[in-house]
Amino acid sequence: MKYEFIVVDAQNYFFYKKKDGKYIQKPLINFFQKILFPYLKKKGIKLNEIISDYRQPRPGDSGNMCHPGDWGYESVIPMELRKSQWIKCMNSPIWVRDNIGLKNKKPGLPYPDSKRFGRWIDKNIGGTKKVSPIIFGLTIDCCVLSTIQEFRWRGYKPIVIKEAVAHSNGSEKDKEAVLEKSAISWWANVLSWKDVKKLLN
Repeated sequence: MKYEFIVVDAQNYFFYKKKDGKYIQKPLINFFQKILFPYLKKKGIKLNEIISDYRQPRPGDSGNMCHPGDWGYESVIPMELRKSQWIKCMNSPIWVRDNIGLKNKKPGLPYPDSKRFGRWIDKNIGGTKKVSPIIFGLTIDCCVLSTIQEFRWRGYKPIVIKEAVAHSNGSEKDKEAVLEKSAISWWANVLSWKDVKKLLN
């Protein structure tokens, strides 16, 4: 079995918080920078990345962030680790828009395009019989969960790296509740980083 890494919303807006006029790293980025990135570089493994263009208009969601061209939109993933990039505009990755990711263009209304997302998967991830996607990032109770579900519905058996996800409120207790006490075990196999490395070796 082949494994493909898919990281969700690894952008400055989500990985930093502003405090006293300064941007402070959230704890999860330490795992990325000190453990995950060095390992991937050493093994020559690249990431498939899903990021967000959350400009308005977004009916049903009042959020207005991650504007293309702004610091918050930029990815925390080093360019040398990036294999491919998909841009979404709602929690689920199948939602796109006209002018998505273009900083000098007015964004259109979000709409679902399952076929377009499927073509990206076919090109960069591979088929269900040969690949298990390893999905992680932000957040396990929202965008990561939506991504896991989309892959599961397509017949994949996703894997989640326990140490590489966070809850939207930052609580480790709530993250554990989602990973261990919710229905996520139906959608994905939750593994520790140690166990993921065993699969890769």
